[in-house]
Parts: sequence; structure tokens; C-alpha cells
Amino acid sequence: MTAYVVEADGGSRGNPGPAGYGAVVKDAADGQVLVETAEAIGTQTNNVAEYRGLIAGLQSLLALAGDGAAVEVRMDSKLVIEQMAGRWKIKNEGLRPLALEAGALARRLRVTWQWIPREKNKDADRLANEAMDAAAKGRPWQLSGSSVAGSTAGGAPSRGAGSPAAAPAAQDSLLDLLDSDDVSSGQQVVAATTTVGSGWRAPTTVATSLLLLRHGETPLSVERRFSGLGDPELTPNGVAQAEAAAARLSRGPYGVQVVVSSPLRRARATAETVAARLGLEVVVDEGLREVDFGDWEGHTFTEIQRRWPDLLAAWLADPSAAPPGGESFGEAARRVQATGDRLVERYEGRTVLAVSHVTPIKMLLRSALLAPLAALYRMHLDLAALSLIEYYADGPAVVKVFNDTSHLAETAP
Repeated sequence: MTAYVVEADGGSRGNPGPAGYGAVVKDAADGQVLVETAEAIGTQTNNVAEYRGLIAGLQSLLALAGDGAAVEVRMDSKLVIEQMAGRWKIKNEGLRPLALEAGALARRLRVTWQWIPREKNKDADRLANEAMDAAAKGRPWQLSGSSVAGSTAGGAPSRGAGSPAAAPAAQDSLLDLLDSDDVSSGQQVVAATTTVGSGWRAPTTVATSLLLLRHGETPLSVERRFSGLGDPELTPNGVAQAEAAAARLSRGPYGVQVVVSSPLRRARATAETVAARLGLEVVVDEGLREVDFGDWEGHTFTEIQRRWPDLLAAWLADPSAAPPGGESFGEAARRVQATGDRLVERYEGRTVLAVSHVTPIKMLLRSALLAPLAALYRMHLDLAALSLIEYYADGPAVVKVFNDTSHLAETAP
């Protein structure tokens, strides 16, 4: 049962011109407005503003309800709804990063996408127009007299909706739709709904398979030292682990078509061993690098506990806390999620081997399972372990394998 509704809108006065977005989160049962958000975003196009409104609405819902919430997302932008539902291609490269960001947020929820006519999107439209007014004056948007408390779907004021200043935005959005071949030949442009599946029904499309391989052993892993952006090489045992993984992945049923690697040497060497066995080239992706441990790099847990006891306690308790001079798990999660989304989109329908590190692999698995960031502290991943996530366009991501090390049985020192 849908628990929440997100309504979002955005526009610009001129396309591009002074732009802003607005979004509301409502209780699906009674239409009560729970959250309002808007922002003046300077000079942008209508479609950028619309995507920014969607992102803000999804972020607000996640902050309110957390991962896994059931939501119907409603927008009067046919372009955004159809692209997010996967029915239209994203041909404007300027929109692609925003679509990837919105898709990453949506995958953390159970989303139904619904196009609605503009007159039924009054709350978000009002906020977007307030933000556009603020952008035209070079000012930040401020919450108007409309109050979240007590507002309902039918009771919120709609200042700016249908005003002459807003008309060009709607007209330009329609022209954007017509000036594209995102619609399949002969397809009628109509309001449509698609629901992200529960995982219990069979998918109807070919999966994009993401095989996740942790790199082999290094001197720092032998000594159980924090190993982030430091660049140690594989030990002889690590090389043997990479070769064992290569032998396994060269057999059925894997059929690896693409090998992608973190830029760090321990991952690259592992990836190159596998790729050589498969006759493939290695594509290096910066987003797959390990988290930056800052001043803790190369230290053991005991050394860190003695030198930075308070910072370590905070880091273990809160994913937003970072090692001194380093990167928090929250920051790493955003980087890794964007990377995973990019790989799934770029290699849609193919089998991709991503060779990476403990943290990025855990991040991708956690996201697929709709688990909170704190789940990282409850996951163990061995050296050269193999995991598998399958992504479906018409359903959720499915974790098929986790921390499989059966190929290493004969390589243990």
C-alpha cells in the first residue's frame, strides 16, 4: 500500500532563465502535507529545474521515512516521468547526471511513477513559482505564509499556478517532448503508471548483472592495517587469489563481457589478471576506489584506538563521521551509488565485472538490499570474494551472491 505521495515541479522564466523548483511530501491516506521544499537555482532550463524538484522531493521523503518507503511520485512533466519510468531515452546529456541521481534515490524506495495534469500539481507548482520569483530577484527562496501543518491536497494556496509568467515554462516543456524521438514509433503520449516490483514476481526484462570482486591480498591486509587510498601491490598469495578468480570467471555461467576496475594497483592487478584470461580490456573507473581513511591510513585498529579514541568511537557509531583528513561513509555512499548507476546504465543488459574494495562493494550491496548505511558495520567481505547483483528495469535490484570464496579453496597459504 502506498504510504506517501511526492509531488514535484520546476520551471524557468525563459528556458533558460531564472529557475526554481518545488516539491511536497504528503500522507497518501489523507493528503496532509508533511514536508515542503523549494529552491531558487539561478539560470537553468525547465527540464533541469523539474529534475531538481524530483530529487529534492525524493530526498525529503528519505529524510522523513527512510529507505523502503512506498511512494507515488506525481509530476506534470511527461519527460521526467517517462524517462524515470524507463520508457523514454535520455538524449540530453545535460540531464543524464540528474536522472542518475534521481534514479539512485528512487531505487532506495518503492516507487510508482504517475503523470498528472498541471492543474492537479498545484502545491509543487506554487512552490516552484515562488522559487522562480526569488531567482528573478536574485534572492533565495523563503517559506511563504502557507503552512505545512494542517495543509491538505485541496487546501494549499496556489499562487502563481496558471499565471502568465508560468505559461512559457509549460509550453517549452511540451516542445521539448515533441522535439525528440524518445517516444517509440506509433506510441501515443498518454498518462501511464509503472510500479517498481516487489521482487517476488519474475522479471520481464534481461538483467544487467554486476559481479563484484574484491581485490587479492596485500601486505597491509596481512597485517590488518587500514588500507584506503594507499597503493600497495598484491602479495604472491594475492596474485594466486586473482588467478583463482580468473579461472572461475572464465567458466560458465558467468559470461563476463566488461571488466571495470578501481584505479588503485591492488584492484587493477586483480582485474588485469581476470581480463587477460577472458581476452578483455580493463576499464578504470575512479568511482570504484576505496574510501579515504585520511590520517588512519596504514594504521592498525589498535593503533587508531589508542591515538584517536573519541574519533574512532564516533566513526563506528555514525556513517557521517569521517576519519581526520578522510572521507565519511556517507560521502563514499554518494560517490559509489552514482558510479553503480552509471555502470548499470552504460552496460544495460550485459554482465559486468567490477573489481573494487571492501567499502564500495558493501555500499552497492547495501543499496540493492535497501539497507541503511549502518548495515555496513554488519557485513563481512573476504579478500578476492565474489558477489553478484542483478538489476532489472521493471523491478528491484536482486542480490544473488554474497562473499563467495569457494574458488580460493586451493590458494590458502
